[in-house]
Amino acid sequence: MKHLLKMLDLTEEEIMDILNLADQLKYELKHGIPHTHLKGKSLGMIFQKASTRTRVSFETGMHQLGGYPLFLSSADLQIGRGEPVQDTARVLSRYLDGIMIRTFEQKEVEDLAEYGDIPIINGLTDFAHPCQVLADLMTIREFKGSFDGLKMCYIGDGNNMANSLIVGGLKVGMAVSAATPENYRPAQEVMDFASPYKNFFITNDPKEAAKDADVLITDVWASMGQEGEAEERRKAFKGYQINDEIMALAHKDAMVMHCLPAHREEEITSKVFEEHAKEIFEEAENRLHAQKAVMVKLMSN
Repeated sequence: MKHLLKMLDLTEEEIMDILNLADQLKYELKHGIPHTHLKGKSLGMIFQKASTRTRVSFETGMHQLGGYPLFLSSADLQIGRGEPVQDTARVLSRYLDGIMIRTFEQKEVEDLAEYGDIPIINGLTDFAHPCQVLADLMTIREFKGSFDGLKMCYIGDGNNMANSLIVGGLKVGMAVSAATPENYRPAQEVMDFASPYKNFFITNDPKEAAKDADVLITDVWASMGQEGEAEERRKAFKGYQINDEIMALAHKDAMVMHCLPAHREEEITSKVFEEHAKEIFEEAENRLHAQKAVMVKLMSN
Protein backbone atom coordinates (compact mmCIF):
# COMPACT_ATOMS: atom_id res chain seq x y z
CA MET A 1 0.00 0.00 0.00
CA LYS A 2 1.66 3.22 -1.20
CA HIS A 3 -1.34 5.57 -0.89
CA LEU A 4 -4.92 5.66 0.40
CA LEU A 5 -6.92 6.97 -2.53
CA LYS A 6 -10.15 4.92 -2.42
CA MET A 7 -11.48 1.71 -0.88
CA LEU A 8 -11.43 0.04 -4.30
CA ASP A 9 -7.61 0.05 -4.15
CA LEU A 10 -7.37 -1.86 -0.87
CA THR A 11 -7.34 -5.63 -0.43
CA GLU A 12 -9.19 -7.30 2.43
CA GLU A 13 -5.82 -8.05 4.04
CA GLU A 14 -4.77 -4.39 3.86
CA ILE A 15 -8.07 -3.27 5.39
CA MET A 16 -7.76 -5.75 8.25
CA ASP A 17 -4.12 -4.74 8.87
CA ILE A 18 -5.17 -1.09 9.18
CA LEU A 19 -8.04 -1.99 11.53
CA ASN A 20 -5.81 -4.16 13.72
CA LEU A 21 -3.22 -1.40 14.00
CA ALA A 22 -5.96 1.15 14.72
CA ASP A 23 -7.20 -1.04 17.60
CA GLN A 24 -3.64 -1.26 18.95
CA LEU A 25 -3.03 2.49 18.72
CA LYS A 26 -6.37 3.21 20.41
CA TYR A 27 -5.45 0.85 23.26
CA GLU A 28 -2.04 2.46 23.64
CA LEU A 29 -3.50 5.98 23.70
CA LYS A 30 -6.11 5.03 26.32
CA HIS A 31 -3.40 3.46 28.51
CA GLY A 32 -0.83 6.24 28.13
CA ILE A 33 1.61 4.12 26.11
CA PRO A 34 3.75 6.34 23.84
CA HIS A 35 3.60 5.49 20.12
CA THR A 36 5.69 8.13 18.38
CA HIS A 37 6.06 6.15 15.15
CA LEU A 38 6.23 9.30 13.02
CA LYS A 39 8.76 11.31 15.05
CA GLY A 40 10.37 13.88 12.79
CA LYS A 41 7.85 13.32 9.98
CA SER A 42 5.66 16.05 8.49
CA LEU A 43 2.18 15.80 6.97
CA GLY A 44 0.82 18.49 4.66
CA MET A 45 -2.96 18.80 4.93
CA ILE A 46 -4.57 20.44 1.88
CA PHE A 47 -8.15 21.61 2.41
CA GLN A 48 -10.26 22.69 -0.54
CA LYS A 49 -13.36 21.69 1.43
CA ALA A 50 -14.09 22.85 4.97
CA SER A 51 -13.76 20.32 7.77
CA THR A 52 -14.24 19.67 11.47
CA ARG A 53 -13.46 15.99 12.07
CA THR A 54 -10.92 15.58 9.27
CA ARG A 55 -8.72 18.49 10.27
CA VAL A 56 -8.85 17.94 14.03
CA SER A 57 -8.34 14.17 13.84
CA PHE A 58 -5.41 14.32 11.41
CA GLU A 59 -3.75 17.21 13.21
CA THR A 60 -4.16 15.60 16.63
CA GLY A 61 -3.15 12.21 15.29
CA MET A 62 0.11 13.51 13.83
CA HIS A 63 0.97 15.18 17.16
CA GLN A 64 0.28 11.95 19.04
CA LEU A 65 2.49 10.03 16.61
CA GLY A 66 5.33 12.49 17.18
CA GLY A 67 5.04 14.19 13.80
CA TYR A 68 4.26 17.68 12.57
CA PRO A 69 0.98 18.52 10.80
CA LEU A 70 0.91 21.50 8.44
CA PHE A 71 -2.48 22.98 7.55
CA LEU A 72 -2.59 24.15 3.93
CA SER A 73 -5.69 26.01 2.83
CA SER A 74 -6.25 26.12 -0.92
CA ALA A 75 -6.47 29.90 -0.50
CA ASP A 76 -2.86 29.87 0.70
CA LEU A 77 -1.47 27.62 -2.03
CA GLN A 78 -0.62 28.32 -5.64
CA ILE A 79 -2.87 25.34 -6.50
CA GLY A 80 -5.74 27.68 -5.63
CA ARG A 81 -4.44 30.17 -8.21
CA GLY A 82 -4.12 27.76 -11.10
CA GLU A 83 -0.84 25.92 -10.52
CA PRO A 84 -1.21 22.39 -11.96
CA VAL A 85 -1.66 19.65 -9.37
CA GLN A 86 1.30 17.77 -10.81
CA ASP A 87 3.62 20.72 -10.13
CA THR A 88 2.32 21.14 -6.59
CA ALA A 89 2.83 17.40 -6.02
CA ARG A 90 6.45 17.49 -7.15
CA VAL A 91 7.28 20.53 -5.04
CA LEU A 92 5.59 19.33 -1.84
CA SER A 93 7.24 15.92 -2.22
CA ARG A 94 10.57 17.65 -1.57
CA TYR A 95 9.36 19.22 1.69
CA LEU A 96 6.94 16.74 3.26
CA ASP A 97 6.69 13.05 4.18
CA GLY A 98 3.02 12.74 3.27
CA ILE A 99 -0.01 14.69 2.04
CA MET A 100 -3.64 14.46 3.09
CA ILE A 101 -6.04 16.24 0.75
CA ARG A 102 -9.74 17.01 1.17
CA THR A 103 -11.13 18.19 -2.14
CA PHE A 104 -13.86 17.82 -4.76
CA GLU A 105 -12.48 15.82 -7.69
CA GLN A 106 -11.04 12.34 -7.26
CA LYS A 107 -8.70 13.11 -10.17
CA GLU A 108 -6.84 15.66 -8.03
CA VAL A 109 -6.02 12.98 -5.48
CA GLU A 110 -5.00 10.51 -8.17
CA ASP A 111 -2.79 13.15 -9.86
CA LEU A 112 -1.02 13.96 -6.60
CA ALA A 113 -0.24 10.25 -6.22
CA GLU A 114 0.92 9.92 -9.82
CA TYR A 115 3.27 12.89 -9.88
CA GLY A 116 4.41 13.06 -6.25
CA ASP A 117 6.99 10.87 -4.51
CA ILE A 118 5.31 10.67 -1.10
CA PRO A 119 2.19 8.93 0.27
CA ILE A 120 -1.14 10.59 -0.53
CA ILE A 121 -4.18 10.17 1.72
CA ASN A 122 -7.68 10.96 0.48
CA GLY A 123 -9.34 12.92 3.29
CA LEU A 124 -12.53 13.15 1.17
CA THR A 125 -13.55 13.65 -2.44
CA ASP A 126 -16.94 13.67 -4.10
CA PHE A 127 -16.24 10.05 -5.13
CA ALA A 128 -14.74 8.48 -2.03
CA HIS A 129 -14.30 8.83 1.73
CA PRO A 130 -11.98 5.97 2.67
CA CYS A 131 -10.82 7.40 6.01
CA GLN A 132 -14.39 7.62 7.26
CA VAL A 133 -15.24 4.11 6.13
CA LEU A 134 -12.16 2.61 7.78
CA ALA A 135 -13.36 4.26 11.01
CA ASP A 136 -16.84 2.88 10.37
CA LEU A 137 -15.51 -0.66 9.89
CA MET A 138 -13.42 -0.27 13.03
CA THR A 139 -16.54 0.75 14.96
CA ILE A 140 -18.66 -2.10 13.61
CA ARG A 141 -16.06 -4.68 14.62
CA GLU A 142 -15.66 -2.99 18.01
CA PHE A 143 -19.38 -3.29 18.78
CA LYS A 144 -20.13 -6.58 17.03
CA GLY A 145 -16.88 -8.49 17.60
CA SER A 146 -16.36 -9.48 13.96
CA PHE A 147 -17.84 -8.98 10.49
CA ASP A 148 -18.93 -12.59 10.14
CA GLY A 149 -22.61 -12.98 9.30
CA LEU A 150 -23.38 -9.26 9.51
CA LYS A 151 -25.63 -7.31 7.19
CA MET A 152 -24.87 -3.63 6.67
CA CYS A 153 -27.59 -1.39 5.25
CA TYR A 154 -27.04 2.09 3.81
CA ILE A 155 -30.01 4.40 3.23
CA GLY A 156 -29.79 7.72 1.37
CA ASP A 157 -27.76 9.37 -1.35
CA GLY A 158 -25.46 7.25 -3.51
CA ASN A 159 -22.60 9.60 -2.65
CA ASN A 160 -18.97 9.21 -1.58
CA MET A 161 -20.06 7.47 1.63
CA ALA A 162 -22.25 4.98 -0.22
CA ASN A 163 -19.44 4.32 -2.71
CA SER A 164 -16.90 3.61 0.01
CA LEU A 165 -19.20 1.73 2.40
CA ILE A 166 -20.39 -0.68 -0.28
CA VAL A 167 -16.83 -1.53 -1.30
CA GLY A 168 -15.47 -1.71 2.25
CA GLY A 169 -18.39 -3.74 3.57
CA LEU A 170 -18.19 -6.31 0.79
CA LYS A 171 -14.41 -6.61 1.01
CA VAL A 172 -14.51 -7.54 4.71
CA GLY A 173 -17.23 -10.12 4.10
CA MET A 174 -20.45 -8.43 5.19
CA ALA A 175 -23.71 -8.61 3.28
CA VAL A 176 -24.49 -5.11 2.03
CA SER A 177 -27.82 -3.57 1.05
CA ALA A 178 -28.38 -0.04 -0.17
CA ALA A 179 -31.54 2.01 -0.68
CA THR A 180 -31.22 5.08 -2.90
CA PRO A 181 -33.58 6.83 -5.31
CA GLU A 182 -33.14 5.70 -8.90
CA ASN A 183 -31.49 8.97 -9.96
CA TYR A 184 -29.09 9.01 -7.00
CA ARG A 185 -27.38 5.65 -7.37
CA PRO A 186 -23.74 5.03 -6.36
CA ALA A 187 -21.02 5.52 -8.97
CA GLN A 188 -21.01 3.08 -11.89
CA GLU A 189 -17.48 1.96 -10.97
CA VAL A 190 -18.80 0.89 -7.57
CA MET A 191 -21.87 -0.81 -9.03
CA ASP A 192 -19.63 -2.75 -11.41
CA PHE A 193 -17.49 -3.86 -8.47
CA ALA A 194 -20.47 -4.87 -6.33
CA SER A 195 -22.69 -6.56 -8.92
CA PRO A 196 -20.87 -9.96 -8.88
CA TYR A 197 -21.35 -10.26 -5.10
CA LYS A 198 -24.34 -12.42 -4.22
CA ASN A 199 -24.55 -10.73 -0.80
CA PHE A 200 -25.14 -7.26 -2.31
CA PHE A 201 -28.39 -5.74 -3.45
CA ILE A 202 -29.66 -2.25 -4.16
CA THR A 203 -33.23 -1.07 -4.13
CA ASN A 204 -35.46 2.02 -4.15
CA ASP A 205 -37.20 0.77 -0.99
CA PRO A 206 -35.55 1.60 2.38
CA LYS A 207 -37.78 -0.91 4.15
CA GLU A 208 -36.64 -3.74 1.91
CA ALA A 209 -32.98 -2.77 2.43
CA ALA A 210 -33.31 -2.50 6.22
CA LYS A 211 -34.86 -5.94 6.75
CA ASP A 212 -32.72 -8.01 9.14
CA ALA A 213 -29.88 -5.46 9.11
CA ASP A 214 -27.26 -5.52 11.87
CA VAL A 215 -25.86 -2.10 10.99
CA LEU A 216 -27.80 0.87 9.59
CA ILE A 217 -25.94 3.84 8.13
CA THR A 218 -27.03 7.09 6.53
CA ASP A 219 -25.64 10.46 5.47
CA VAL A 220 -26.97 13.93 4.69
CA TRP A 221 -29.17 14.31 1.61
CA ALA A 222 -27.19 17.30 0.26
CA SER A 223 -23.42 17.10 0.67
CA MET A 224 -20.98 20.00 0.67
CA GLY A 225 -21.16 21.76 -2.68
CA GLN A 226 -24.75 20.61 -3.30
CA GLU A 227 -26.46 23.30 -1.24
CA GLY A 228 -28.18 24.66 -4.34
CA GLU A 229 -29.91 21.30 -4.81
CA ALA A 230 -31.15 21.08 -1.21
CA GLU A 231 -34.86 21.62 -1.91
CA GLU A 232 -34.88 19.26 -4.89
CA ARG A 233 -33.08 16.64 -2.83
CA ARG A 234 -35.51 16.95 0.08
CA LYS A 235 -38.29 15.92 -2.29
CA ALA A 236 -36.27 13.10 -3.87
CA PHE A 237 -35.20 11.64 -0.51
CA LYS A 238 -38.52 11.88 1.29
CA GLY A 239 -38.93 8.52 3.03
CA TYR A 240 -35.21 7.73 2.99
CA GLN A 241 -34.91 8.25 6.73
CA ILE A 242 -33.71 6.05 9.58
CA ASN A 243 -36.62 6.17 12.01
CA ASP A 244 -38.55 3.85 14.34
CA GLU A 245 -40.33 2.19 11.42
CA ILE A 246 -37.01 1.32 9.77
CA MET A 247 -35.45 0.22 13.06
CA ALA A 248 -38.34 -2.20 13.64
CA LEU A 249 -37.36 -4.06 10.46
CA ALA A 250 -33.71 -4.44 11.47
CA HIS A 251 -32.39 -6.85 14.06
CA LYS A 252 -33.27 -5.92 17.62
CA ASP A 253 -29.65 -5.17 18.52
CA ALA A 254 -28.89 -3.29 15.30
CA MET A 255 -26.43 -0.42 15.58
CA VAL A 256 -26.78 2.93 13.81
CA MET A 257 -23.98 5.08 12.45
CA HIS A 258 -23.68 8.48 10.79
CA CYS A 259 -20.49 10.15 9.52
CA LEU A 260 -21.75 13.58 10.75
CA PRO A 261 -22.79 16.32 10.60
CA ALA A 262 -26.35 15.02 10.92
CA HIS A 263 -29.45 16.89 9.79
CA ARG A 264 -31.90 15.57 12.35
CA GLU A 265 -35.44 14.93 11.13
CA GLU A 266 -34.15 14.64 7.57
CA GLU A 267 -32.02 11.52 7.04
CA ILE A 268 -32.38 10.42 10.69
CA THR A 269 -34.80 11.27 13.49
CA SER A 270 -33.54 12.89 16.68
CA LYS A 271 -34.97 9.96 18.64
CA VAL A 272 -33.00 7.30 16.75
CA PHE A 273 -29.89 9.49 16.72
CA GLU A 274 -29.90 9.91 20.50
CA GLU A 275 -30.70 6.25 21.13
CA HIS A 276 -27.59 5.35 19.14
CA ALA A 277 -25.36 8.28 20.09
CA LYS A 278 -22.88 5.87 21.72
CA GLU A 279 -22.11 4.20 18.39
CA ILE A 280 -22.18 7.45 16.41
CA PHE A 281 -19.70 9.30 18.60
CA GLU A 282 -17.44 6.27 19.01
CA GLU A 283 -17.44 6.21 15.20
CA ALA A 284 -16.39 9.88 15.21
CA GLU A 285 -13.58 9.18 17.68
CA ASN A 286 -12.39 6.24 15.62
CA ARG A 287 -11.54 8.61 12.76
CA LEU A 288 -8.53 9.55 14.90
CA HIS A 289 -7.37 5.98 15.46
CA ALA A 290 -8.03 4.68 11.94
CA GLN A 291 -6.23 7.63 10.34
CA LYS A 292 -3.27 7.24 12.69
CA ALA A 293 -3.02 3.63 11.54
CA VAL A 294 -3.11 4.73 7.88
CA MET A 295 -0.37 7.32 8.49
CA VAL A 296 1.83 4.80 10.28
CA LYS A 297 1.34 2.23 7.51
CA LEU A 298 2.21 4.78 4.81
CA MET A 299 4.75 7.07 6.44
CA SER A 300 6.79 5.10 8.99
CA ASN A 301 10.15 3.60 8.13
